[in-house]
Amino acid sequence: MEIKRVGSQPSAKGPDAWFSGTVRIDPLFGATEPARASGALVTFEPGARTAWHTHPLGQTLIVTAGCGRVQRDGGPIEDVRPGDVVWFPPGEKHWHGAGPTTAMSHMAIQEALNGSAVVWMEKVSDRQYAA
Repeated sequence: MEIKRVGSQPSAKGPDAWFSGTVRIDPLFGATEPARASGALVTFEPGARTAWHTHPLGQTLIVTAGCGRVQRDGGPIEDVRPGDVVWFPPGEKHWHGAGPTTAMSHMAIQEALNGSAVVWMEKVSDRQYAA
């Protein structure tokens, strides 16, 4: 058994290459072999968002606070709120983030395949975000 005490893992700024705006990532758990799942609490300030990306084995988001947005490639932007659970299937191109005027936090859970849990792509433009 392992207990990770609150505050024992440092927060990190979301890297500029993968995020637009102010994003904080608080690690929750990493994949320990043979497990492949990892999770983090991600907080987006208003207007902040991920770049487009995919996950080889999919991703589950559990919205914990605020109001946010999610979109899969070719689909409409959807609003999400606390208690909503979003599933992106393996390989589905998507992005997620805060609403224009409201911060949003979610738990992000994904599994790694051959050591990779995410494939990052181009940033979501202001025009795409505002659509």
